[in-house]
Amino acid sequence: MFEVIIGLEVHVQLNTKTKLFCACPTSFNDRPNVNTCPTCLALPGALPVFNKAVLHKAIMFGTAIDATINRTSYFDRKSYFYPDSPSAYQITQLYTPIVEHGRLEIDFEDGSHKSIRVNRAHIEADAGKNIHDGAVSKVDLNRAGTPLLEIVSEPDMRSADEAILYLKKLHSIVRYLDISDANMQEGSFRVDVNVSIRPKGDEKLYTRVEIKNINSFRFIQKAIEMEVERQIEAWEDGVYDEEIYQETRLFDQTKQETRSMRGKEEAADYRYFPEPDLLKVVVDDAMYEAAVKIPELPDEKRERLVAEHGLRDYDAGVITADLETANYFEQMLRAGISAKNAVTWLTVELLGRLKGGVTVSTSPVDADKLGRIVKRIEDKTISGKAAKEVLDYLMENDTDVDSAIDTLGLKQVSDTGAIEKIVDEILAANQEKVEEYRGGKEKLFGFFVGQTMKASKGSANPQTVNEILKQKLG
Repeated sequence: MFEVIIGLEVHVQLNTKTKLFCACPTSFNDRPNVNTCPTCLALPGALPVFNKAVLHKAIMFGTAIDATINRTSYFDRKSYFYPDSPSAYQITQLYTPIVEHGRLEIDFEDGSHKSIRVNRAHIEADAGKNIHDGAVSKVDLNRAGTPLLEIVSEPDMRSADEAILYLKKLHSIVRYLDISDANMQEGSFRVDVNVSIRPKGDEKLYTRVEIKNINSFRFIQKAIEMEVERQIEAWEDGVYDEEIYQETRLFDQTKQETRSMRGKEEAADYRYFPEPDLLKVVVDDAMYEAAVKIPELPDEKRERLVAEHGLRDYDAGVITADLETANYFEQMLRAGISAKNAVTWLTVELLGRLKGGVTVSTSPVDADKLGRIVKRIEDKTISGKAAKEVLDYLMENDTDVDSAIDTLGLKQVSDTGAIEKIVDEILAANQEKVEEYRGGKEKLFGFFVGQTMKASKGSANPQTVNEILKQKLG
């Protein structure tokens, strides 16, 4: 039996308006190479000027993971050459990063928790983007110099499932703090996975393999599982030392396998040294006090929803895992509805209807409308079954809830006189069944309810129907 050892490096693109060391905008998807200047193109004589907003966001993150904030930190130069790095080096923080020694709690379905240590979170400049077009390769430097926060975990995760739980919690925290949009498809939340195995009970750390730049949770899970399988097979076949060596691999989504990209460099290969063009970074008291005032985080929001609204811990966890869903839920509650019903209609009914990348943020039914649907159930204007029809109608038609109810003719009849008349007609037409019911065949009660609802075309209030039938049948 083998134990899996996983450590993660996550590059979070910070949502500043301008780049890390110049005034170029960080906007996404612009025409190639328009958001550049002498500094981010590394032209001779151009000097970097540090973006203070980046420091503020880094301190916010450090506070969120209960980490040490180094009030004095330094930038270092990491030397390497790729076409997307015009300077042939990256400005980063190796020796004294802004954030160190944090922790992040992951939650399992059985209610248990595990603390994952975060070694560091350091500031660095992003590279540009290589674009391969057949036999031609192009470089877009719009992204060069964009501020990143690289978040490095300790190798504390023991399965692909734990890694995904960690990444989802990290993704959620970043979004709650509003320091990044964390859009994986656009490269704002990029993950490098370090994987190794060892026999159960062994304390030694064996050769780790890095899998670079995976852009979805599903692919990350698959890449880890495939790489673990590869390493175990090599060990069991007696070729571990020949086939498993320190290298960088890519995950091939089509073939569902990892494949070699290049040998993994050691720190010495990068020839790190203190960045000569930047002073040390000093966080004064005013900046520190401003940055540590962070908004409510997922775990805090979950605890509050449980305490204030009596939600189950699991339901509260589902709702707060995503900031947009949490905001949607709390907006629904402003309709004056029960939290229990709000949970059901959000997590089961609405989310079950969202397909093809549509989220609660882009749903055609906003929180006010869904809250009003639930309100109309609770005030007995419509039945739960009718409410589902209303929701389906609103997913396709831009109108208000009450207009949809009228259009569909789903308003419940609670007029006891009207319902009593229908019940009398049903009982008169089914005298034999009435006698059977009164003779002890109580299962026939459901028959009378069904006939009444059918006669009213589903518009009768079921509770009123039950009350009148019980009274009439004795």
